[in-house]
Amino acid sequence: MSGSKRSAAYGPVHGLLPADTTEDVRKRGADVSRQVAVLPVGSFEQHGPFLPLATDTLVACAVAREIADAYPVHLLPPVTIGCSHEHAAWPGTVSISSVTLHAVVRDIADSLRRSGVDTLVVVNGHGGNYVLGNVVQESSARGERMALFPAPEDWESALRHAGVATSLLTDMHAGEIETSILLHTHPELLRPGYETSDHVADDRRQLLTLGMSAYTDSGVIGRPSLGSAEKGRELLASLVDSFGAYFSMLTSSGGSDA
Repeated sequence: MSGSKRSAAYGPVHGLLPADTTEDVRKRGADVSRQVAVLPVGSFEQHGPFLPLATDTLVACAVAREIADAYPVHLLPPVTIGCSHEHAAWPGTVSISSVTLHAVVRDIADSLRRSGVDTLVVVNGHGGNYVLGNVVQESSARGERMALFPAPEDWESALRHAGVATSLLTDMHAGEIETSILLHTHPELLRPGYETSDHVADDRRQLLTLGMSAYTDSGVIGRPSLGSAEKGRELLASLVDSFGAYFSMLTSSGGSDA
């Protein structure tokens, strides 16, 4: 993707907020048999000294916008604060409770259905938003159409496609994956230092109890030095391809609920 195209797609406003009018949504709805809304959910938490607090939201928005460019979906603005309690030791991190995040997503889904959009895909950019899986399971049990994207398998495919060297286990936070995506979408937001901030801590079995600060002083767990804009572009391209199976399932008249 050229620099001019990147800035047009991922500018400070357009990269986060859809520019649709109500007429755009009406026309799009007439073209598909079942409307699908896409909701990016991120966080506002530390990502080391070189990535912004909004990194997870920026990643979720990048994935969601690429999906919206490839499929006839209704792109929503992001939920920008999530469940980041494991990062509370670092200044700037802000969290909401899992109960609140659950309620916000449920309320959004209910509102969409009242307006005629009966299917919601939640694009999650933060691994600590565990409750989103519960939201989707509970909604599906009620016969509602909802899905959570990307699944770990989608990320694994994306890593192979992009030639990412580190695994999902090793590249847990502010590492090769997130650095690559921001180098592609928002290079102006990176600060110096990612080239020398690698830190590996694969055994994190007490993470939920002790938090991130027990495993890293910098806030980084991964190898950001391996990040590149090209890997970021290929990661997003692979995720868009993976989304095709979700879209087919959710828009199939005889398909099962997600």
